[in-house]
Amino acid sequence: MVRLFVSTGEVSGDLQGSLLVKALFAEAEKRSINLEVFALGGPRMQAAGAQLVADTSSLGAIGLWEALPFVLPTLRVQSLVDELIKENTPDAVILIDYMGPNIRLGNKLKNDLPEIPINYYIAPQEWAWRVGNGGSTDLISFSDRILAIFPEEADFYSKRGGKVTWIGHPMLDTTISLPEKNVAREKLGLKKEDRLLLLLPASRKQELRYLMPDLAKAAATLQNFDQSLQVLVLAGQESFERPLKLCLEKAGVKAGRVLNAKDSDMLKPFLFAAADLALGKSGTVNMELALQGVPQVVGYKVSRITAFIAKQILGFRVDHISPVNLLLNERLVPELVQEDFNSDNIVSLAKELLEEPVSVFEMKEGYKRLRKKLGEPRVTERAAELIFDSIKVK
Repeated sequence: MVRLFVSTGEVSGDLQGSLLVKALFAEAEKRSINLEVFALGGPRMQAAGAQLVADTSSLGAIGLWEALPFVLPTLRVQSLVDELIKENTPDAVILIDYMGPNIRLGNKLKNDLPEIPINYYIAPQEWAWRVGNGGSTDLISFSDRILAIFPEEADFYSKRGGKVTWIGHPMLDTTISLPEKNVAREKLGLKKEDRLLLLLPASRKQELRYLMPDLAKAAATLQNFDQSLQVLVLAGQESFERPLKLCLEKAGVKAGRVLNAKDSDMLKPFLFAAADLALGKSGTVNMELALQGVPQVVGYKVSRITAFIAKQILGFRVDHISPVNLLLNERLVPELVQEDFNSDNIVSLAKELLEEPVSVFEMKEGYKRLRKKLGEPRVTERAAELIFDSIKVK
């Protein structure tokens, strides 16, 4: 019997974790190994076969002020994990993103149980951002192997002494052939003359407050310019569905629909095939949209307090916020950050993509360049192989 512990948080971590858990069970079967996976994660990971220690899919925020409501719940989860690992020592630990809690857990494990191999999969994007004098987290000191998803990430950590393997980007494993556009439109209840504006505003609660109002207002304004524009919103979590509906109504979006979070994975291929444009937050979804060829405008905003502390006190710097732009090191996808993220600016950028075929063509050509930098498929399969190779099977 092999016991693995996987630690991640937030909606995107749950998605990536579920893909890895499936690959781990498949690899265990190949090796004729009985496998147990315990995890911090969410419903996707549980559906993939992991036994959840706690649901952390809703425990996450970007920013200092924004993270305060999650401090006590996170501390309780950490205490639970400490007890679990003490009583049922895993054969290996896999840390996925979720920087603060996972850095803390990694350091504790390396100090208390140094014999447990620690694999960091999807490490913090320190190669892309800097704080203060450019120092990095200490994950190199406790990670036995870093499974890098970006070539720049692999280069960053290897130059600093980390044991790193570049395996490619896991979204390659989820990229599928999309249905025909007319089939997708029919599935979504759209008419032939309709154009689809897809909103992807939130996987964290704070994003409902800081991002959705401007996105909804922009969508309503765009409908005034184009009466054929239909607005669909993908809910990141079930608890977001009602707030999203209320926000659309308040902004005056005509016939806007919020899609059930439970149906998101099933509907994504149809949404990507049918969408004329997507507006949303920066994050993993930008990569999904790019790999499926969907034009997009990206933005992000945090509280003024967090923005001030990050920029003026901590010296936080980043050239791009979208992973698409970060990897290409160019502004392929339009970005709006902080005070620039407002409905007027969103409308201006969105209209260009809706009205200028040349702009869409250039973006899609950029997506092709991006695809070449992401590696090859079977990413999670390679990750699972390396994780099992690190284990001393009993």
